[in-house]
Amino acid sequence: MILKQQEKEKAIKLRKLGYSYSEILKEVFVSKSTLSLWLRSVGMAKKQKQRITEKRITASLKGAQIKKDQRIAKTKAIKDAAKKEIEKINQRDLWLIGISLYWAEGSKEKEYKPGSGIIFNNSDPKMVLFFLKWLKTFFSANNSDIIYELYIHETANYEKSQIYWSNILLIPVEKIKVYLKKNKINTNRKNTQENYNGLIRIKLVKSSSMNRKITGWIEGICEKSLI
Repeated sequence: MILKQQEKEKAIKLRKLGYSYSEILKEVFVSKSTLSLWLRSVGMAKKQKQRITEKRITASLKGAQIKKDQRIAKTKAIKDAAKKEIEKINQRDLWLIGISLYWAEGSKEKEYKPGSGIIFNNSDPKMVLFFLKWLKTFFSANNSDIIYELYIHETANYEKSQIYWSNILLIPVEKIKVYLKKNKINTNRKNTQENYNGLIRIKLVKSSSMNRKITGWIEGICEKSLI
């Protein structure tokens, strides 16, 4: 009985110092229900309450970090496995991928606006570089045939973005014409981070016939895939 009383007094003392139940149970070897009974009327000073709150926050952050690390590791494993499924890309693969890409992101000729050339818009550097390779491979396009336009919100640092795209595209900064987009009132724009560099528009001069050819390729893919 004396030992039990000593353990109770120790538990109460630790609680007043701001120890959590789990911490006390490591020092006092009783059941959680017994500990709860002993401590239900034990009050703590503000400082001790703050200690428990901080411990809970730390534990929560640690748990969140563990989950984040697990998610990152899982994502990497999935991506690495998926990469291995992609074998060497031959010319036909490259050709078909580029057609599909233009189908999704490129400008098409309209009946009310005939004569439209090849125009491609995107903000993903990898996609832009892929399309440029495709354009040069299958249309023998030269840098002198290509017009580069940067569309970016007026609140962003367009000069920084010009330099960014200049480095990506390996072209002089002055070759990238800038168009500032004005924000609408009450807009809830999300792309305001430091890595926001606007959208690049690629235009190929005198390419209306090429655009029509791409349209034919797209229609051919549709017809052959539905057979």
